[in-house]
Amino acid sequence: GSDMHAAAAPIAEKNKVPYLGVAFALYSIHQQGYQYLFSPFPKSPDQARDVFEVLNTIPEGERPSKVAVFQEKTDWGIELWDLWQKYAEEYGYDIVVHEEYAPRSEDFSAMILKAQEAEAEVLLTVPSPPDGLAMQKQMAELGWTPKFTLMIRAPENVSWTETLGPIGDYATMFAGWHHGEKFEGVAELNAKYEADFGMPAELLTGPAYACVQLLADAIERAGTLDRDAIRDALVESDMMTVVGPVTFNPDGTGNVLNPLSQWVDGQMELVWPAEHATAPLAYPAISFEDR
Repeated sequence: GSDMHAAAAPIAEKNKVPYLGVAFALYSIHQQGYQYLFSPFPKSPDQARDVFEVLNTIPEGERPSKVAVFQEKTDWGIELWDLWQKYAEEYGYDIVVHEEYAPRSEDFSAMILKAQEAEAEVLLTVPSPPDGLAMQKQMAELGWTPKFTLMIRAPENVSWTETLGPIGDYATMFAGWHHGEKFEGVAELNAKYEADFGMPAELLTGPAYACVQLLADAIERAGTLDRDAIRDALVESDMMTVVGPVTFNPDGTGNVLNPLSQWVDGQMELVWPAEHATAPLAYPAISFEDR
């Protein structure tokens, strides 16, 4: 994920090797002046802003207002916390609980009880899969059911629903893609993936495939395998991929769709934006004890 890319990107820059990275939402690495780093993937500012865009689609009388943030003590966690504060204020939401935890923590009960006591209706967090599983289990055990949960990263794999069953439902995530998107080439990619693996393409398949599409296009336009020529061609990218249209900003961040997926009845659904949705947003979440 982001930590790996943050370590690898400087090496690519030093050796002047064009670097295309996905599963990589960290924004700060793009603010260091790198010229060879490109990422056709949603970044923290997109994720932090768009969760409030999604919440604002809920009818005003049903819309939540009290937010809890469980912040991981990492660069990405700090980055998202700063942005969630900014956008919560801009969109009119009240952060009533902010708790920090170290990666690979085992006990989240204190922060969950604080959120429950504060009557938080929304949970925003970015845990690793082990932390997210533990967090969700303990929320169920303690009886705190947020009406809406954004849990970036942890629920992205099918192991989420296989492990948790019904208590894993209603969790949402920004994972960069969903096999239900209606862009050119998605149906063909799904068919090939299903033929090999017996299931629709998983979430990160699309962004990874888009990297290959973008690189192949850049090489073709450059007409050479010279690294600098390929880098210059990537700068000028403007093409349709399986993740939709992609262009790059001067800092290497991509202008891409940031779809929101959600576990609903054990199925991964695409719930936002509406024009690509495979199901409506499931809201509010049914209490854990009633699932």
